[in-house]
Amino acid sequence: MDVQLYIYDLSKGLARQISTVFLGTQIDAVYHTSIVMEGIEYVYDGGIKTVNPGGTHLGKPLEIKMLGKTELPMDVIMEYLESLKEIYTAEAYDIWTHNCNNFSNDFATFLLGTGIPEHITNLPQTVLNTPIGRALQPEINQRVDRKQHRNGGLLGIENTANAPKTHQQIAATIRSPTTMIELDKILQEAKKSCAVIFFTSASCPPCKKLYPLYDELAIEMAHKAVLIKVDVSRCFDIGTKYNIRSTPTFMTFLHGDEEDRWSGADPAKLQGKVRMLTQMAWPPHPHELLHLPTLRNTNGKAVMYSKVPPLSKLKAKMGPAAEDGAVSGVLHFVAARASEGAAEVRLPDLDSFSWFLRQAPSKLPTEIMFTIVDLLRVALVDPRLSGYYAEEKDHKTIAPLLSYVNDLKDCPYSLRLVALQTACNLFSSSLYPQHILCCPALTEPIVRLITTSLLDDKHHNVRVAAASLSFNIALANSKIRAEEHHESLPDGDQIELAASLLEAIGVEEESADALRGFLLAFGYLIYCMPKDGEMIDLLKSMGAQDTVLAKKKIFPDEKLVLDIGEVLLGKGLE
Repeated sequence: MDVQLYIYDLSKGLARQISTVFLGTQIDAVYHTSIVMEGIEYVYDGGIKTVNPGGTHLGKPLEIKMLGKTELPMDVIMEYLESLKEIYTAEAYDIWTHNCNNFSNDFATFLLGTGIPEHITNLPQTVLNTPIGRALQPEINQRVDRKQHRNGGLLGIENTANAPKTHQQIAATIRSPTTMIELDKILQEAKKSCAVIFFTSASCPPCKKLYPLYDELAIEMAHKAVLIKVDVSRCFDIGTKYNIRSTPTFMTFLHGDEEDRWSGADPAKLQGKVRMLTQMAWPPHPHELLHLPTLRNTNGKAVMYSKVPPLSKLKAKMGPAAEDGAVSGVLHFVAARASEGAAEVRLPDLDSFSWFLRQAPSKLPTEIMFTIVDLLRVALVDPRLSGYYAEEKDHKTIAPLLSYVNDLKDCPYSLRLVALQTACNLFSSSLYPQHILCCPALTEPIVRLITTSLLDDKHHNVRVAAASLSFNIALANSKIRAEEHHESLPDGDQIELAASLLEAIGVEEESADALRGFLLAFGYLIYCMPKDGEMIDLLKSMGAQDTVLAKKKIFPDEKLVLDIGEVLLGKGLE
């Protein structure tokens, strides 16, 4: 897929003519840029907007630059773009430090591994390096603020094109086929679950009253049912095939076969029948009926280790490695992000930093590697950076780094701890969990890192960090299990994690934090597990219930012992 950079000159040539006289330095243009792929232009102005290429009031671009080709699938790109929307908001816009060119640079870095030309991203600083530029900065800021308030963005660009949808958005979207071929294809996709067809027409007021409810149901039933809407006034062949005589009429399909049909604009009936249909397609797991207040009330967010260490001390411990351009760039990124926020700092040169990380294990002593991995840990808190590594081909930077830690004969405590915390921070990007669960090159070193750390009887912090990483994995797998109805983490890895966690629970006698982490990870791993899988046999053969309940004597205040020991491993295994 081609990735292009559209470069505009907001001064329309004036900057080139007068900048030397006015500022004392030559500026060729007042750059405004955007990224173009597959016939859509992505631009930051009052938030991230999508428009037809060259179709805004800015007219044709000054230059169209081919940046390269990306092999990333579109749904992954859109998922990353959603994460950028949390950083590139209307309120976060700053003409000097957080502008359209910073957005283009971050987006291009994710897509291709390299950003846009530096003379574009450095333009604001070039202006501020001049006395006139610094003197005019307050006045420029006021004018920008007024324009943003009036236009909803500096340039007042509005959405004119629909961006491709993410996997989640597609699942929650009502499908609107216009031909029998399209409808048959959608119904075929829904054969493993269920589908609802809402037959409507443009001249049907009762139908329109049901549209908001149908939209809500589509979101509620995402991944459980496919909701379809057909306008029979336009799709005569579909209406004829299904003998539709009035609107609104509804048809439901269960595993490919017609289940029900009714007519009339009854919201309660529609809602009830759709919910009953999804329960028939996806019968509730017995665990969903259990009383598990403590487990269910747990904050369902991945554990992150975001604390920034004193960077001056970290840099000093790095020695000469800190002077490497790639490392110093990431140090600056972390420092600026900590002091000014993510919106005020652009991504460092990740291609160079990745190359450095791949070379470091063979060149640096382990005491220095600790500082490098710790720097990576705090950098990965930013979803732009973690998203970049999530989609790196073959995970050629992160996976070997974790394997290096695993392979050390006597791995220092500090290095093992930051490696576990670094792996936890991979979950800052919504793109990473699927890779961690499904890609052997990444899953294997992470599971190995966990299982060799859970029983570290000398270091409480290592056990807690291993429990946190286990929890992140179990939580991600549990969400996919609940939403998409399949197992993402391979059975063998689930069995290995469960056995290791159970052993860790059995021997833990000192740390309440470690035990709670073990129990949370263990609970999410087995909650709603396949009823005919090997996990049940493992739990029974290892005496899982007795192991967990035995913790009541040492940790009487830990309520998860009862949730998991008495309920999940009691009634839940019957």
